[in-house]
Amino acid sequence: MTGTETGPGSGAEAARRARAAERRRTAAELKRSRAARRRGTARRDRAVREHRSSMLAMIIMLGLLIATVVVTGGLLAASMRTRPVALAAPLHIYPVTQTAPGQCPAGTQGISGQTSSGPACYQLSQGIAIRKVADLRVQRARDRNAYDVAVTLRSNDRQAFASLTRATLNRDLAFVVRNQLVTVPRVDTPILDGKVVITGPSSRAEAVRLVRSLRGR
Repeated sequence: MTGTETGPGSGAEAARRARAAERRRTAAELKRSRAARRRGTARRDRAVREHRSSMLAMIIMLGLLIATVVVTGGLLAASMRTRPVALAAPLHIYPVTQTAPGQCPAGTQGISGQTSSGPACYQLSQGIAIRKVADLRVQRARDRNAYDVAVTLRSNDRQAFASLTRATLNRDLAFVVRNQLVTVPRVDTPILDGKVVITGPSSRAEAVRLVRSLRGR
């Protein structure tokens, strides 16, 4: 009769096979764990790259938007600065040679106006005529309690006006529209850049009326 062999040898073999199987399981689990960590790291790296790409795209888009706004704003401001203002009637600017109280007598080369002390006759010499200006607006005066009227002449009128102000330093200029005296500012300094500031209006409403008169309206 044949039976199963048992003894010390067969037990050692079984233990060896068990340890080998355990090592294989441990190695497989370690391999799976490493593979899982690699997959997790790859996913994190991919997420970081995608996040960085998204942030970069947003920064570029924001930069382009800002550049567009700046360029558009710059072009708009430039167009506002250079767009001429057509006057409804020519603005004549004459040097005042003499001022006398009362209305101008008939045949006098001058124009009558009103001063704080009453009517006055402003005798005039040859001046210039302006039909368009680069800008004409009301602005705050330096003391902030009054208003000025700012006139910016076009380039083709600046040279003539510069020559006129050089010749009339510390004298008055008569601004005349439709044979009506609008204002008589004094020339404190030669104006070479075509930027004229008429001081005197004590209120915004008065400055607005002066602008309308200079426009010929």
